Amino acid sequence: MSPTSAPFLSDIAFGEPGGAAHWAQTSDGHRVRLGVWERPEAKGTVLIFPGRTEFIEKYDVCAAQLTRRGFASMAIDWRGQGLADRLLDNPLIGHVEHFPDYQKDVNALVRAARTLEMPRPFFLLAHSMGGAIGLRAAMEGLSVQATAFTGPMWGIKLAPHLRPVAWLLSHVMPHVGRGDRLPPGTTIEHHVLTDGFEGNLLTRDQTQFEQMRRQLEAHPELALGGPSFVWLREALRETRHLAGRPSPNLPCLTFVGTNERIVEVSAIQARMAAWKRSSLELVEDGEHEVLMESEAVAGPLFDQIAALFLSGGHG
Repeated sequence: MSPTSAPFLSDIAFGEPGGAAHWAQTSDGHRVRLGVWERPEAKGTVLIFPGRTEFIEKYDVCAAQLTRRGFASMAIDWRGQGLADRLLDNPLIGHVEHFPDYQKDVNALVRAARTLEMPRPFFLLAHSMGGAIGLRAAMEGLSVQATAFTGPMWGIKLAPHLRPVAWLLSHVMPHVGRGDRLPPGTTIEHHVLTDGFEGNLLTRDQTQFEQMRRQLEAHPELALGGPSFVWLREALRETRHLAGRPSPNLPCLTFVGTNERIVEVSAIQARMAAWKRSSLELVEDGEHEVLMESEAVAGPLFDQIAALFLSGGHG
């Protein structure tokens, strides 16, 4: 099925004018939403894989950075978040039945990119949960020339004494009919709405943080709270599975903040140490979303990403 027009919430797109949105259908019948930012005479298209709780308008600022460097881009509302089909009766709980189901969303995105005749070649820019989805996709033949990751979820940050508890509860609770409930320590509210700037784990830039808050206040239908026990079980399984597989034969540039507190940095370091044609860059004092910092911090990171992509993956 060809992509059809979808709402693009331009009132909360804080990059540059020109974004559009399309619906796409997955092979198992879910509707996902795609963001598209075209660029005349683009040097290729960057496929943006957002993190958990995110939505395409949040990436308008990243798309603007890529547009200025010569790229078109596409982003996706994964199943269960943004304006894509929510999967539980309570739409505020993040959920997926099986983590590889996200690959069906990836396939829908790639099919749409081809149908829309987005400029080739394709490149991957993936953040957080999107980093786990993107890593599997690249391992399984995603047609991209190079990859870039920020704070990729190749492991979930858990205190050592809580890790066995998380494994136990995430496997037991679904068996007793409570797999759609929130794990302890998570809330139904989106953390951007409950955390003040001083306590946030995402960015050091207050302007970026306030924009995130304004997006959700203007469009509460985009909000997503904590994950379900099933999501947690599936994410733990997926990160363990990925850790046992070799890296794809693609150039890779990964950024992680030195103050990262959401994903497991040691898992990133282990992956990158064994990935040929790769580079791991530490962002000094950076939090989880290093591309959503001030221009002084984020601009040079986009320069590095663009240099890798423009080199045809040989930089």
